[in-house]
Amino acid sequence: MSTNMTSKLCDLLHGMKPVIVMVVVQAVLAGVNIFYKLAVEDGMSMRILVSYRFIFATAFVAPLALVLERKNRPKLTWMVAFQGFLSGIFGGALGQNLYIQSLSLTSTTFVAAMANLIPVLTFILATSLGVEKLAIKTMAGNAKVVGTVLSIAGAMVLSFYKGREINIWSTDIKLIKHNENHPELSHSHQVLGSLLALASCLSFAVWYIIQAKIGKRYPCQYSSTALMCGTASIQATVYAMCVERDLSAWKLGWNIRLLGAAYTGALATGLVVAAITWCVRKRGPIFVSIFNPLALVFVALVGSLFLDEKVYLGSFVGSVLVIIGLYTASWGKTKEMKKDETNLAQNGNIIETETTHNQISSV
Repeated sequence: MSTNMTSKLCDLLHGMKPVIVMVVVQAVLAGVNIFYKLAVEDGMSMRILVSYRFIFATAFVAPLALVLERKNRPKLTWMVAFQGFLSGIFGGALGQNLYIQSLSLTSTTFVAAMANLIPVLTFILATSLGVEKLAIKTMAGNAKVVGTVLSIAGAMVLSFYKGREINIWSTDIKLIKHNENHPELSHSHQVLGSLLALASCLSFAVWYIIQAKIGKRYPCQYSSTALMCGTASIQATVYAMCVERDLSAWKLGWNIRLLGAAYTGALATGLVVAAITWCVRKRGPIFVSIFNPLALVFVALVGSLFLDEKVYLGSFVGSVLVIIGLYTASWGKTKEMKKDETNLAQNGNIIETETTHNQISSV
């Protein structure tokens, strides 16, 4: 009995691996917001930071790819190289620069809320292109849809609804001094920022689809990540050098600029993209994209601890909805995968039985 229980526990933990990995990924990505804000406070150009982010990511993940995947890495074909180039554009240079530009024209709250369109856009693209099946008539398919909707609804509540303030904890750590005199944004800036935010969401949704494609042709997460980061670093650097002509702006010292570039590059890009690539190959692009709203939960938590930001009832309610939605969608995806594995095994048994029957008949 204990052996059976141990086996079930091991199977459960094995099945939860992608969930645990994606939760850690969103926690790491939440830290990017802090370093972005600190770098801006220090006067660093965000375009240059994006460039350094992918340069550091390439320098970090390329040696891992050479060492860990030197024996089982398939041949790099022109198609894989082209997909890596597209991955660098949509998930790297283009997506990140659209994001920071929309951030400068609108607000962090608005851009964070717009980012919740990524699961919807990924869901539409994946089902339209046949990367994922909708299966709306099954319980697993309904769970994926309901979980995605709940996650997005929770993120929207977290972003737009405050309610009364909740005093859970208080720290004396204030990394950023808030300026209450923010200038009002013009209508034209708001419209342009909205369009850029939408374009950024679409870019990341396309990137998830590309990662699913490249994962089938080139199933090496470190090598594919190095390929993506390498192309993105070239693209982002060329763009930044065309916009930022002052060479002194590129200088890094032993300060927050270097720390921000190292964190966003090595951890938030190098390891995170490798983890996302692995999860996309295991569970598909929709499963990965539905974890995006969880970043808002971590941002609210970190912001309350280190940025002196207030915690409101809306943050709590939204976080609960996000967690319920993620669990529901994850359950649906797991159930769908188990059904596919069962059908595959049954089909294999049928084919084997028919082959044996034909051999016996021929004798």
